[in-house]
Amino acid sequence: MSSIENGEELEFAIRAAANQARLKAGLRGHYDVIVCGAGASGSVVARRLAENPDVQVLLVEAGGSDEAETVLDPAQWPLNLGSERDWGFMATPNPHLDGRALPMSMGKGLGGGSSINVMVWARGHRSDWDFYASESGDPAWGYDSVLDIYRSIENWQGSPDPAYRGRSGPVWVQPSRDPSPIALAMLDAAEEIGIPTFDHPNGAMMEGPGGAALTDTLVRDGRRQSLFRAYVHPWMDRPNLTVLTGTTVRRVIFEGRRAVGVEIVHEGRISTVRATLEVVLSLGAIHTPKLLMHSGIGDREELGRVGIPVLQHLPGVGGNLQDHVAFCCIWEYREPVAPRNTGNEATLYWKSRPELEAPDLLFCQVEFPVPSERTAARGAPSHGWTMFAGLARPASRGQLRLTGADPASEMVVDANMMSAPADMESALACIELCRELGNARAFAPLVARESLPGPLAGDAMKQFVRESAVTYWHQSCTAKMGRDERSVVDASLKVYGVEGLRIADASIMPRVATGNTQAPCAVIGEQAARIIRRAHRI
Repeated sequence: MSSIENGEELEFAIRAAANQARLKAGLRGHYDVIVCGAGASGSVVARRLAENPDVQVLLVEAGGSDEAETVLDPAQWPLNLGSERDWGFMATPNPHLDGRALPMSMGKGLGGGSSINVMVWARGHRSDWDFYASESGDPAWGYDSVLDIYRSIENWQGSPDPAYRGRSGPVWVQPSRDPSPIALAMLDAAEEIGIPTFDHPNGAMMEGPGGAALTDTLVRDGRRQSLFRAYVHPWMDRPNLTVLTGTTVRRVIFEGRRAVGVEIVHEGRISTVRATLEVVLSLGAIHTPKLLMHSGIGDREELGRVGIPVLQHLPGVGGNLQDHVAFCCIWEYREPVAPRNTGNEATLYWKSRPELEAPDLLFCQVEFPVPSERTAARGAPSHGWTMFAGLARPASRGQLRLTGADPASEMVVDANMMSAPADMESALACIELCRELGNARAFAPLVARESLPGPLAGDAMKQFVRESAVTYWHQSCTAKMGRDERSVVDASLKVYGVEGLRIADASIMPRVATGNTQAPCAVIGEQAARIIRRAHRI
């Protein structure tokens, strides 16, 4: 970066900080739209609405600033897990995983998950979006429509591909730069076992059976470019966008059946802020349904169990919880190979059975050992690489439950991973494909041996599945979009049975997208903003 660019950036930072200090000091009693949650979707909604200077937008975030090296340095992302930037959810002990309780990390702070994750940009498969269109009854959620959105928001830095990639949008996307030899070996190994490779993973590769490619990441000049950085940060000097950090939303306030504001905790005090047009919930797949339930929207039996009066019976709130589960297979290096970039430079999608319509397996190569707390005892190497491989289309479904009527009470997260028998069959196929890939000739110059799992069979391999399973941290689907009795929002993301309340985050997915979820969350945010602008002619 040149000295002129550095000077301009510093000048902007000073101007933006002064602007936000003024806005917070003069916090208004009402805004046109209140967006709850500054994560991957909420950042998009807030920015797009604030592009109209006549619209006053309040963006509320429970966490703090993203100005930290663990956030901005791509290589330090693992240090965010379990830190103050992580909500630190813990799933209940799971009988299908030998009683293990998995940590369910979710981002807390500006950028949400996009500020603590691995920066992977994965759009999802064509069949995901066409399924969303079918479930919602609206072709605007279909692949062809969504592809136009992706092209419009990307600032793609790889080889030109105008049929699939855009170059003038706010989201800086680049392929892994100067990739590690272990990442290049993975692409060679994929071809060796009959899996095609592609120039990038976000085009033709995700319209068919899958393939392998170098990972697309949100990294610019060696720094993380979260969706908060892409969308909201450049708008922090605007007088109509207030970003209120360190603020928890307790419940949505209703007059009759219309959402008119939110009750918040800011600087230790409970107060109410009103919204003249709408309230948008972008709190993620655990906190969005939690806030709905504490506001009287959910299953009447669940609300009644803890004494919350029912405003709207929606039995699907908190159900349908989905996540990608991974099984970490590890190889030992002949000689240590230092991780590069984010430590995740190659990705692969493939099918566990040839008759499937789309890939149901997701593989992210991690350039260091990642054993579970159980498999570490089996003998993970000090230097090696991991195939973080899992189920892109899990059949298992989890459930969220309340522990009390107080909005400050915690949620019970029953992830219920691997409860569906079909998931075990897919997991076994996933691990066998991992082993075939990792033991291919392409890795021979770099790899000394397969450390985990090794040539296990039958019940021994099933036990490895139970002991190695970890989450991809892609919690989703707990307030799903659709038209059946378990749906929570319609195609316009409007919560059924009430007015002035929409949801824009991963919770609205009818099923979890094939791949990492932040790119689909950006599209959800874009869709929500377009819908709101049309509805109110703003």
